Amino acid sequence: MNWQGKRYWLIGASEGLGRALALELAAQGAEVIASARSAQRLAELAEQANIRSLPVDITDREAVQQAVQSLPDIDGCIYCAGAYEPLAAAQWDAATIAQMVAVNFTGALHVVEAVLPRLQAQGHLAFIGSLAGLRGLPRAQGYGTSKAALMHLAQSLRADLDPRQTRVQLINPGFIRTRLTDKNDFKMPFILTPEAAARLTRKALERRRFRSDFPRAFALLFTLLGGLPSGLYFPLVRRMTL
Repeated sequence: MNWQGKRYWLIGASEGLGRALALELAAQGAEVIASARSAQRLAELAEQANIRSLPVDITDREAVQQAVQSLPDIDGCIYCAGAYEPLAAAQWDAATIAQMVAVNFTGALHVVEAVLPRLQAQGHLAFIGSLAGLRGLPRAQGYGTSKAALMHLAQSLRADLDPRQTRVQLINPGFIRTRLTDKNDFKMPFILTPEAAARLTRKALERRRFRSDFPRAFALLFTLLGGLPSGLYFPLVRRMTL
């Protein structure tokens, strides 16, 4: 895949993986239109590379519609928005969980609705899921649930859309060192810097494969854990996150 001359809309570009990915794609020659809620953070990002900022709150359906109307024709859209709060069941907070769902999943519904008709022929839709969405984890009632929904959305779009017209991809990272994972008080194996994760994401986007999980060793561990019967799996993951 040659990024030169390609125009991509990247959502969730103000922090972490999204920010690093915007810089990574711009360095490869892509024209990146970066979106997030923070206009200031986007302006700072645009000063570092040939990146156009487009502030938008993706939880607001009308705001997304207006933002897409201002877009030029695009070759692809990458949904990388993310919200995370570790929340145990004993500390249940429906409002906090609803906010994670709004950013991690409902915003993607708004984006797909608005952007799908705007994609160029042989367009590209990519969703950043999470290994945490593969199976239930402690304190992940909001994050894991919303990422699992996003991952299912990507699978359904891949099943429904003609791949000769719209290429759909799902990319599931493990732990990335960001202000979000700084909230965790447990050991995070195989944790990546945002820059390393951005390089792996860019390489995944260049492949024809629908789903990519990384880092490989951690993804393999999740796959093996996910295959365990419930009686073994749940006690084990509880001990791992204490």
